[in-house]
Amino acid sequence: MGHLEGIGSVPGFFRALRAGLAALALGLPVAVAATEAGGPVYATVPATSFVSVIETEPGAKPQAVAAFALRSEPVTNAEFLAFAMAHPQWRRGNVPAVFADAGYLSHWQAADALGAAALPRQPVTQVSWFAAQAYCESENARLPSWIEWERAAAASDKVADARGDAAWRRHLLDWYARPSTGALAETGGEANLYGVRDLHGLIWEWVDDYAAMMVSADSRDQNDPDRLKFCGAAAMSLRDRDNYALLMRIAMLSSLKAADTTRNLGFRCARDAKESRR
Repeated sequence: MGHLEGIGSVPGFFRALRAGLAALALGLPVAVAATEAGGPVYATVPATSFVSVIETEPGAKPQAVAAFALRSEPVTNAEFLAFAMAHPQWRRGNVPAVFADAGYLSHWQAADALGAAALPRQPVTQVSWFAAQAYCESENARLPSWIEWERAAAASDKVADARGDAAWRRHLLDWYARPSTGALAETGGEANLYGVRDLHGLIWEWVDDYAAMMVSADSRDQNDPDRLKFCGAAAMSLRDRDNYALLMRIAMLSSLKAADTTRNLGFRCARDAKESRR
């Protein structure tokens, strides 16, 4: 897989251009070798027809979501350290400000050492969209789209779509309601139906198309003719106003720039289903 996937669409073109410029500027190869045996586990999420909580137009129909493979756990500090050692252009202090802000990996002891504030099995955070995308490229993968992430995150350990379960939603909200000042837990939480862990209750996660997530939650905007008012990206409305956990996640992602980093924002990678068998 290379940076030019999805270039046939307008959003895909700009994502490809942005990622391609980053690769050229930092010396990152456009295509990389497949992950070696014993590497990270990718869980297959079957194809389905899925209704997102975001609608890009009134009365939008369910979307067909192709089968894909999602990393079973977020990328950890230890994994990102190994990546940074192999790709020095992504070490702290080497990344230009246009690709990562001043907070990039600032909780690490040094550019080549984790330290007490960044344990090996904790998910890596303080990484930009550019850095996350580069890491995924290094294991022959990509960042998931929002619809892929949402589709996988809708599953409980028993059913493929638990969003209508009030008890399940309350369980998610318990995490979002907790203060985020404490140390992060390690990866390896309870697996959902597909064997994917830590989609909720641990960190926020980058998605590939985060920049298109311009949301209007005000019902007065639902018939606004000026829907394409954010640099060509649709002002989207929320279909399910009761799903506050996803509302908060969407609001957070839509506020970001690609170079931003935060202490609770990490990522995981995805692959097309055919690529997951390599």
